[in-house]
Amino acid sequence: MGKKRNTNKRAKKSGNVPGPPRPITENRKARHRFDVLETLECGIALAGSEVKSLRNGKISLDEAYGRVRGGEFWLVGCDIPEYTQASIWNHNPKRPRKLLVHRRELSKFAYKAHEKGLTLVPLKVYFNEKGIAKVLMGLCRGRKLHDKRDAKKEADIRRDLQRAMRSRR
Repeated sequence: MGKKRNTNKRAKKSGNVPGPPRPITENRKARHRFDVLETLECGIALAGSEVKSLRNGKISLDEAYGRVRGGEFWLVGCDIPEYTQASIWNHNPKRPRKLLVHRRELSKFAYKAHEKGLTLVPLKVYFNEKGIAKVLMGLCRGRKLHDKRDAKKEADIRRDLQRAMRSRR
């Protein structure tokens, strides 16, 4: 009686199992400019040509931020360049994109951002195991110049310690 069948049709059909999340881009400047207090994984509503551009790794999060408008969560200022093969069915590269989150998460994040004067910043865009585009949003507080200096100093000290530990071995 004993043989067990593989019930995962996708893995059976393609012959491979889905891998770990594949990052598209990271907003490294955000980690320098802001202290990230909390993060939230969001889905993103995209057109077909936008997904094709993302799969090519073309996206810019430099001037992007999150905004709650009309009870919905939006990603504003994100630049996804046009997909060249899409011709007349292309998208507007700078349009606001709707982020998909549960109502409870949205209200909690929006309340914290509004009450405490915090900023919603996209930290990373990636495809999850199922191949769905996700955005990691961060609830951030802006750093002052002296905070940036302190963070850089701490990173330098950590790096020097790592070098010293490696040279001892």
